[in-house]
Amino acid sequence: MSNEVIIRRYQAADQDIVSDLWSRAARQAHPFLVGEGEGERARILREVYLVRAENWVAECGGTVVGLLGLLPAGRNGDGPGAEVGGLFVAPEAQGAGVGRQLVEHAAARHGALSLEVFEENARARRFYARLGFSERGRRTDEETGHPLVALERAAPLKSVSWLHLREGRLLSVRTRGNDTFYLPGGKYEPGETAREALSRELAEELGLVVPAEELREAFVIHDVAHGKGGRRLHMTCFTGGPQDIAPAPGREIAEYAWFDRREAHERCAPAHRQVVGRLIAQGLMQG
Repeated sequence: MSNEVIIRRYQAADQDIVSDLWSRAARQAHPFLVGEGEGERARILREVYLVRAENWVAECGGTVVGLLGLLPAGRNGDGPGAEVGGLFVAPEAQGAGVGRQLVEHAAARHGALSLEVFEENARARRFYARLGFSERGRRTDEETGHPLVALERAAPLKSVSWLHLREGRLLSVRTRGNDTFYLPGGKYEPGETAREALSRELAEELGLVVPAEELREAFVIHDVAHGKGGRRLHMTCFTGGPQDIAPAPGREIAEYAWFDRREAHERCAPAHRQVVGRLIAQGLMQG
């Protein structure tokens, strides 16, 4: 199976393969539920959830291997973010990061997330705990009589960063009063696009003129935001702009440097290290 995951909107033509995927994954996850994955529950999936929810599928190598169903958050559908009504990954595709990518896709679209998971589904509870979800309550499911655990996760911090390489070393910056290095960039201001935000941040941090239209999106990193109490980070990374630069640090920047893999691992934030891993895989940095 290809490792590349493509997430797209559910289509009516996906119904049969998605129904089979859901049935097999649900039976594996909920062996304690009589009739799970079939009968009336299968009918409700096809006729209600696949029609009314905001549904997405994950594909690997052209095969649908994951299903994500999103519902409006809050008792009246007016809460912040979205509720994960269902997240199922085909048993043969589990452990490859498909579920994590679907969760981060939901967070990128809606911010804060909430969901309920059966208490007896220990594997799912561990999965959501690793992704930063915390318990906010419990109740008994009226239909099955089994206990449910309510989980939630705050909206991720959204940021932008610039990937500038010099002889295979990655440009990094350190703010005053901080020992950790980060990628050049920062947070959005109201009304800004990602490219506009990064262009402004590069001017403020390093005195660089990098027109927004010259920036090209490279990839998105999901990780724990450094120093933010476990809150998640959604960081969009860009390349482009001038290559021959002479940074002039602004008042918030204590220093800048170009790091290799070892230096980045020792001195940089977790998301920065993940970026380095991507660049090594692309042959742009040495491992």
